[in-house]
Amino acid sequence: MLSQLETCKKVVGTKQVKRAILNDSVKTVFIAKDAEERVVRDIKKLCSEKSIDIVYVDTMKELGKLCGIDVNAANAALLK
Repeated sequence: MLSQLETCKKVVGTKQVKRAILNDSVKTVFIAKDAEERVVRDIKKLCSEKSIDIVYVDTMKELGKLCGIDVNAANAALLK
C-alpha cells in the first residue's frame, strides 16, 4: 500500500487532502502517527463520514519521503 504513494496520483498536505476528500476523489488517506492531533482531526472525521480507509505511517518524515518530497508530511491521499 505504501509503495503506491511513489507511483500513483496523490495529494500531500492537509489543505489539499481535505479538498480532495470533499470532492470525492480520494481512495486512501495516509496519516503520520506523530502528526499533531489538531492538524489531522478534520481529515479523520471526513474519512469516517465518507468511509475512506486510513493508513497510518510511523513518522511525518517517513511519509514525506514516501511522497517524494524533502519535507515532513502530516497526511497524504491517493486519488481515484
